[in-house]
Amino acid sequence: RVFLLDVLLQLRLFRQDRLRWAMHMCIYTGFMLLLLMHGLDSFLTPLIFASYQPTLNPFLFLRDLFGILILLGVAIAIYRRFILRVPRLYSNPMDKYAIAIVAVIVLSGFLLEGSKISSYSRYQDMVQEYTIQADEQESKALESFWIENFGVVSPRLRAPFEPATMELGREAHEMSCLECHSRPQWAFAGYSVAWVLKPVALTADRLYLSTLLWYLHFIFCLAGLAYLPFSKMFHIFATPLSLMANAVMDTQQSDPANLTTKRILELDACTHCGACSSVCAVAVVHNEIPNINILPSEKIASIRALAAQKKLQEQEIRTVQEGLYLCSNCYRCTEACPAGIDLQNLWFNVRETLLLRGYPEFLLLSPLSVYRGFRKESLTQDQYLQPLELVKRAVTLNGDLSGSLPLARGDNSGWVPGNGELQDRLKASLQANTFSHCFRCVTCSNACPVVRNYVRPNESLGLLPHQIMHAVGMRLWDLVFGSRMLWDCLGCYQCQDHCPQGVHVAEVLYELKSVAISMAQKRISL
Repeated sequence: RVFLLDVLLQLRLFRQDRLRWAMHMCIYTGFMLLLLMHGLDSFLTPLIFASYQPTLNPFLFLRDLFGILILLGVAIAIYRRFILRVPRLYSNPMDKYAIAIVAVIVLSGFLLEGSKISSYSRYQDMVQEYTIQADEQESKALESFWIENFGVVSPRLRAPFEPATMELGREAHEMSCLECHSRPQWAFAGYSVAWVLKPVALTADRLYLSTLLWYLHFIFCLAGLAYLPFSKMFHIFATPLSLMANAVMDTQQSDPANLTTKRILELDACTHCGACSSVCAVAVVHNEIPNINILPSEKIASIRALAAQKKLQEQEIRTVQEGLYLCSNCYRCTEACPAGIDLQNLWFNVRETLLLRGYPEFLLLSPLSVYRGFRKESLTQDQYLQPLELVKRAVTLNGDLSGSLPLARGDNSGWVPGNGELQDRLKASLQANTFSHCFRCVTCSNACPVVRNYVRPNESLGLLPHQIMHAVGMRLWDLVFGSRMLWDCLGCYQCQDHCPQGVHVAEVLYELKSVAISMAQKRISL
């Protein structure tokens, strides 16, 4: 079902955007049929059609039809990317190279076909190789017939011709050429090119234009073949495999090694179509933060570089992390992907890979960490705790990010700002200034899923949410910033939603985390 509906008919694309579906079907269908019937005609086509000859109809017509389909698809692609300018659709060099290579291959093929149709030297080669021995009169008659009906441009004969000459030429043609040559008008694109080249056909023939075009066509075919594994064109093979693999694999039951292989395959299955970016819930953030990795379709290139273990600068890693974490985990990108890529799980696994490499990500301290809390069951205890401990180490010790040892609660003195300064900052916040409304009813701590995760939460977490609110009011900053609860908070807003006093508990915790990070950065710079 998946192979028929999603691979061959591309129904996923059809439901999203019919113009893009038409573009993809033109290029994909035309390319594959042209490859099977023309590019591999020495191997495959004769097995299907016993009487196949590239100069016979319907093969003449079909070859040109498939080529025109490709050019139509390329024209739609150019229109969408450079004229229609679909929002959030970015063209990278790989997109332009792919379009250019395909266009040159097809156009050079049409030019080659047209130059062959009008070439007198090609006609002479054919006569010498295939025709039965004929006298001078029959040779001129056959040549006249081909000039009149097959578009050959001769340096010695000109139309119009006598009816008797044409009849003799027709008989010679039926005797020697009919079995392997249909009228070139069936090759409507190539014949149109031959008609345009007719005034300069003899000059082009003397300059060996058809030979030069053959080399150009052949070189670009080889270039496209060589470039295919390293370009988006590889999705011709990877996307069908991705669609079918995702149809039968279960992330809960499949072997982890197979899941990893599937994710690597999915990186090559991406067509850079921009469907995921068009529905992304946080794509609008890119208007304010100029990080291209915020857009799902643009993350893939960076993830490919990470998967290939390319050496990236630290700033490049940071931009990738920012793009990965500025995500609302809404699964819209996964649902929209016509290649069937499980993008949401891909982002999660890349996040975990970067965290395990020892890069502390302060965005874990934002509401986005709740998603990681939901995915806790899929991680080992060490994997889950490592980034939190690493962030705490970076914030509360000496700024050394190379270590990954768990942090014991330590002395924060020396970098925490003055009592009044910090409390003034909280009071200046529209959300965090509600801490003073707390009367310690314990509702927030009872609603907290982190607290419920422990049998003795006070021993494991230090201060609980309601106690942190009280400690803030009393300016007990060492207790506040030494509490594990501050850093283990998932950002699920349960505490805030249940507070009868309207205290923005989660917002207070976020503000405290931001203060800790900014003070740590200031201390490191000093």
